[in-house]
Amino acid sequence: MLRKFLYLFPLGCIVLVSCKKTLDINTDPNNPVSISITKLLPATELSLGNALTIGNGTYGGLSQVLSAYTHQMSTREAQDIYGSTGNDFYITNAWSTFYQSFTNSAGIHTPGVINDLEQIIKDAGAAGNPRYVGIAKIIKAYTFSQLVDVFGDVPFSEAGKLIEGNKYPKFDDDAAIYPQLFTLLDEGISDLAKSDVENTIVPGTDDIIYQGDQALWTKAANTIKLKLYAQLRKVQDVSAQVTALLNGPLISATNESFLIPYGKKGATDDRNPGYGDYTATQKSNHVSPWLYEIMKGYNPAIFTGITDPRIPYYIYNQIDATTAPRDGNQTEYRDGPFISIYFGSVGQFRDGTQDNSISVYGIYPVGGKYDDGSAQVINGESATGAAPYRLITYADRLYLEAELMQTGVIGGDAKAKFNDALLESFKQVDYVVKTLIGDAAPALNGTPAVNDYVSKVLNLYTAGNADRKLEIIMTEKWLSSFGSAVDQYTDYRRTGYPVLFDPNNPQQAPNHFVQPPVDGDPVNPGAQVKVPVQLTVDYPLSLPWYNGELETNPNAPTQKTVSTYKVFWMP
Repeated sequence: MLRKFLYLFPLGCIVLVSCKKTLDINTDPNNPVSISITKLLPATELSLGNALTIGNGTYGGLSQVLSAYTHQMSTREAQDIYGSTGNDFYITNAWSTFYQSFTNSAGIHTPGVINDLEQIIKDAGAAGNPRYVGIAKIIKAYTFSQLVDVFGDVPFSEAGKLIEGNKYPKFDDDAAIYPQLFTLLDEGISDLAKSDVENTIVPGTDDIIYQGDQALWTKAANTIKLKLYAQLRKVQDVSAQVTALLNGPLISATNESFLIPYGKKGATDDRNPGYGDYTATQKSNHVSPWLYEIMKGYNPAIFTGITDPRIPYYIYNQIDATTAPRDGNQTEYRDGPFISIYFGSVGQFRDGTQDNSISVYGIYPVGGKYDDGSAQVINGESATGAAPYRLITYADRLYLEAELMQTGVIGGDAKAKFNDALLESFKQVDYVVKTLIGDAAPALNGTPAVNDYVSKVLNLYTAGNADRKLEIIMTEKWLSSFGSAVDQYTDYRRTGYPVLFDPNNPQQAPNHFVQPPVDGDPVNPGAQVKVPVQLTVDYPLSLPWYNGELETNPNAPTQKTVSTYKVFWMP
């Protein structure tokens, strides 16, 4: 017998049987399923990652949409031309993963992040396991911060209450939720510091993020608060709170970063969901030409003439610079070995398959291949897929401080802090590639290429006015975040940076990224000229709510207009 605890009705309810009858049959309040917190915690942490990552297939969530919105990725899916709706797979998948959980008769549990966090808090509290309670509260605060940041109003105060009989949670005001997140974080820190009752269990390897390390969880909680205060700075004076935080424990080393780990394929497939393009028969994720040209130093308005040494870690090219595409179709965008499609294009070469030729995500963001020039067709065995999903890194913390200094929220040397953040971004790549993945790719940190890049970017920063300095900080944070797009969507909406591709701007239309246009196709030179772009909607200021929730929850609002609906912290 299938026991389900959910807010959202399964999609299958609309076929043949009513959802009401399904719930009546599958819910037995007298015999709730009991699952050990040692099993709930790792499953819940992994589900959080799955709801946020890039993906291609069963898993993957908000970054799949928001990587296109922040122009790290181009795709032919709904998020192209900002067309995502509340019915899109990745929004549906993310929302359901956050709010839904069930266990079947065999005891196999599919976790829903919020319901399971509430279960951990309840069960661990009753059993005298305060460290589990503290970890769950910190994850809960982080989870809801991500939901508020992208959706605005969401179920909060009544979320996770299904066991108490509340099937239809109300949507709480986003501005009212945020203060409660700080309270949750403070409670979590306090719970971590409590002594466990004798003979009770304590988190260890079942905590896949920090292995139960109280000090690291405390640092993570404070760093989450730092991020939230930075996001509030346009609507609230946060100087005192930020200053106090900087005097306390924060993430302070590369190996302390707040990450969801993924592993290699073994008895179970634990690979990063973004690795799905390596296993897919039809690839949907294309590295954005806008990001590529910025990293190559082609963009005349951003980093002209400065080549980013992270390119072979970020992007793997399946062909070399002189080879015709293996699929036999003309490319829409090509610069030597790099092949992609434009955002919003309706050009004649956009839809021709390039599965065996397109450039794909590399080793750093998804655990794919390091680009050593081998130009091989990728497949599921090409690499490990063992890259983590990055929630908040040490580099992120340093970029946040540089932003807060540059904007006058706190005092300090913004340039020095920005320099630290830049250097840490390269250390972060080395840490992921060498320590977590174990790949033999060459180290970045300290190389002449990195030193030259950092020096040139700092020179641009020094020469800029206040707005240009902030733009450069946020652009580098955007580049560092490649593959983890939720916070970058937030950063863009609250600061206006980095400058993103605007298809409605003739100076940024395809083939106007650079002057003269890139034309690297050795087979059909000139074919890229005048690619038409079609944009029918304005930039989305938030994501649409999942339509399945709106249709079945009588306490849900009507669907929003995403081009006008602002999250409360937006200026």
